[in-house]
Amino acid sequence: MTDQPSLSFFARFWLAFVCFWRIWFDQAFAQAVFPLREADKAGKLPAGTSPSELTSGKPEPVAPPEPVALPPEREHAPALQLLSMLQREGRLIDFLQEDVAAFPDADVGAAARIVHEGCRKVVRQYLALEPVLPQTEGEPVNVPPGFDAQRIRLTGNVAGQPPYDGALKHHGWVTTAVKFPSTSAALDPRVLAPAEVELP
Repeated sequence: MTDQPSLSFFARFWLAFVCFWRIWFDQAFAQAVFPLREADKAGKLPAGTSPSELTSGKPEPVAPPEPVALPPEREHAPALQLLSMLQREGRLIDFLQEDVAAFPDADVGAAARIVHEGCRKVVRQYLALEPVLPQTEGEPVNVPPGFDAQRIRLTGNVAGQPPYDGALKHHGWVTTAVKFPSTSAALDPRVLAPAEVELP
C-alpha cells in the first residue's frame, strides 16, 4: 500500500469535475479508472490502495517488435554490388555465362586476360587483401594447438592432436579492409548490368 495525502472536500470536488470530463473524452483514462470502480463496487478496494497497485500488479513484459525481414536482393545487396562491379570492369558475368567449350584455347585465353585485368582492378580498388600465413607455398609450417580452423584448413593425413608439421600448399587470403562505395536505396541491386541499346 502507498500512503496517500488526505483530500479536502474542495479537492475532491475539483478531482471529480476533472475526471468527469476526462472519462468522457479520454478513452485511455477511462480504461484506467474502470478497474477502480469495479473493485469499489465489489468491496475490494481497501483504504489507501493506489491505482497503480490495483491496476498494474506485475507489469506485463513487452515483447520487442519483430525485425522486418528484408527481401533477398536487399539482404545481399553488397554481394550483388561487388558482382556488378566485376561485370562492369571485367565482364565477368558475360565470361561465365558463355559456353567456352566451343572456342579454341587461344580465344579463351585472350578473353580470360581481359576478364582478369578488369576483375583484378576491382579487387585492388575496393578490398585490401593479405595472405593468412606469411610463408611461401612449399615451405614447412607448424600448426600450433588451438589454431583457428577458419584460417587454416588441414589436408592430407590428419591424425592425433596439434601441433602439426606440414608443408604450405596455399597461403590463403584474408580481407583487412572493405571500401565499397555507398549506393542509393532507390537503385535495384538485382540489376547487375543494364541492357545497352545503341540508337542509329
